[in-house]
Amino acid sequence: MSARKSLILALAVLPCAFLKIQAQESGLLLKDWAPLSQMVVKQTRVLKPKFPVIDVHNHLALFRGLDSLAYHLSEMDKAGVWKCVSLDGFHNTDLFQSWRKIGEDFFKEHLAACKAVAPERFLVFYVPYYEKIDEPQFGEKEAAKLEEAVKLGARGLKIHKILGLYLKDKSGRYVPVDDPRFDPIWAKCGELGIPVMIHVSDPKAFFTPVDRFNERYDELGEHPDWAFSDKQFYTKTELLAQRNRLIARHPETVFIGAHLGTLPEELDQVGMWLDMYPNFYVDIDARISELGRQPYTARKFMIKYQNRVMFGTDAAPDAELYRTYYRFLETDDEYFDYSNGLFNQGRWKIYGLYLPDEVLEKIYNKNALKIFSMYKGPKAS
Repeated sequence: MSARKSLILALAVLPCAFLKIQAQESGLLLKDWAPLSQMVVKQTRVLKPKFPVIDVHNHLALFRGLDSLAYHLSEMDKAGVWKCVSLDGFHNTDLFQSWRKIGEDFFKEHLAACKAVAPERFLVFYVPYYEKIDEPQFGEKEAAKLEEAVKLGARGLKIHKILGLYLKDKSGRYVPVDDPRFDPIWAKCGELGIPVMIHVSDPKAFFTPVDRFNERYDELGEHPDWAFSDKQFYTKTELLAQRNRLIARHPETVFIGAHLGTLPEELDQVGMWLDMYPNFYVDIDARISELGRQPYTARKFMIKYQNRVMFGTDAAPDAELYRTYYRFLETDDEYFDYSNGLFNQGRWKIYGLYLPDEVLEKIYNKNALKIFSMYKGPKAS
């Protein structure tokens, strides 16, 4: 190669090398990388849903506290949300003390606060007192407390992922989801005609090693206690099998699988469960991130199982977040943000499902109304 050609080549490479060094020296961390998409696509703003909405999965007490109920109601009104279910009817639990201080019989305070602000707009689900698992007749005692809560106005039961992942009995083992000590509680729900909102396990990525192959790596970096790949825990497959066994064991009780049955990454499997267990339903709360990155499969799923899917957010009522859900369900918009700045579950965008009106109405309210209409209440003494 001649000296002239060598010089030209060196001069051509020099800017690239300089830019590379400059980029490396900037010190940008992956967790801070927030690229702005250059895609020019349609953006549809859906201020109100096509049909009144029932949010079956919310936390009115834990996220902002009961003194924010009036604010919650104003956000619901802005976004066309008719009713909202709060899953924070705690009897008393130490497992949540670090998040928000909760005292004895908190569910009574919660029920009273909701009735004072908007009795027709808020519903409260009772939460059992897990910590007494080792006491004799635990299930029977908790079933009696549940019945008392229903007499006062509770309209469902909430089971957290604590069961199976955090709660241990005196033997030191993690209490399985289908532990027979809970059977009287499930049976009581069937007797009363109230649903069980049950959260079992977590995203698939939380049960795999937190390494360069994990698609939720940065999220788990912020929340290392959400990682369950250690052998001390049940596998995700086993946890879901435990849940399914209890659903099969209590056919008279309606179970709502939170977060698309906690397996939105495998909608075919969720569909098989819905086919197998007529008393099983699912909600979409906090999982439009998963559904929206598989829009063709998700649309087919939502249409096929339109009678078994319900609307939920798992976030404090927020008009803009609700509108993101409406955009996802109602439009054919492409490649848009699902988080609205409130949460981030993965480095991807989502696509709208553009669901038919008859499907939307069922997801927004009809399926929830059907379940709530099953209410029988306590037997007269």
